[in-house]
Amino acid sequence: MSKLIVSLSPHAHGNDTVERNMYGVIIALLPALLVSFYFFGLGSVIVCATSVIACVFFEWAINKYVLHNERNSILDGSAALTGLLLGFNLPSNLPIWIILIGALFAIGVAKMTFGGLGNNIFNPALVGRAALLVAFPAQMTTWPKVGQLGSYLDAETGATPLAIMKEAIKSGDASVLDQLPDAFTLFIGNHPDGAGAMGEICALALILGGCYMLWKKIITWHIPVSIIGTVFVIAALMHLANPIYADPFAVIFSGGLMLGAIFMATDYVTSPMTPKGQIIYGVAIGFLTIVIRNWGAYPEGMSFAILIMNAFTPLINTYVKPKRFGEVPAKQ
Repeated sequence: MSKLIVSLSPHAHGNDTVERNMYGVIIALLPALLVSFYFFGLGSVIVCATSVIACVFFEWAINKYVLHNERNSILDGSAALTGLLLGFNLPSNLPIWIILIGALFAIGVAKMTFGGLGNNIFNPALVGRAALLVAFPAQMTTWPKVGQLGSYLDAETGATPLAIMKEAIKSGDASVLDQLPDAFTLFIGNHPDGAGAMGEICALALILGGCYMLWKKIITWHIPVSIIGTVFVIAALMHLANPIYADPFAVIFSGGLMLGAIFMATDYVTSPMTPKGQIIYGVAIGFLTIVIRNWGAYPEGMSFAILIMNAFTPLINTYVKPKRFGEVPAKQ
């Protein structure tokens, strides 16, 4: 006689698994990864490989020797994805020992300290980046120029588009923005000067990855569209009010906006559950990104905006609750 299983309803089944979604995001990141190899060469390979291997190793070691878990979680793809996203947020000339510290913070502090996958409050890759930015600000804000395929630690550096925008605001001189590449160049990533982090170099590659995840239903449109739309609208209004602020296309195609909106803010664990909550979350991230970029200490504000809103996710989930299964609306 077969075993009778009794459980509460609803009895819903699906083909979604942690492994399927994690490896699906990794596949979506491949276009941006290949573009980073094309533009940054050896430096990109070293940084990404080091970050992924270090994150997988630290998760394995912590599970085995600290938490004593019988089943290690490294095969579910989450550690590799964290490593890849951390690498995407780093300069292509960052020394290996600094990358190892960032990976330890991402896995050991932001993820495993809270109980592992599904329990972390903040996005692990962004915690690793934020820790490195605070501890090593000079190394984390020195950006190599594209096209130096065989260079690593000795790569020539330059000013990023976000740094140029920041200088225009600081000086009050709109002519500084003439140094910016045109919108199409920013879109495809072939910047003639300093380009920024490896994973944010090409908006086109990131959008292609986002379309793949939408097609596979790994993410929904609510968070990416609300973030990018909010930044675009605010940037357009500011540009119309004062030309020292860059045009909205330059703003959305520069820095980590596309990477953050499509791949970082959409993290299942640290983002709201409901569509309405996700839109509130996305609008707030877009607003904070503009505020930090224009008036904060750093040219980029996407990472900090996402981390701030990660902290507000439980509050948003409490405020915007999904309808209970089988609930009948109260009569007015």
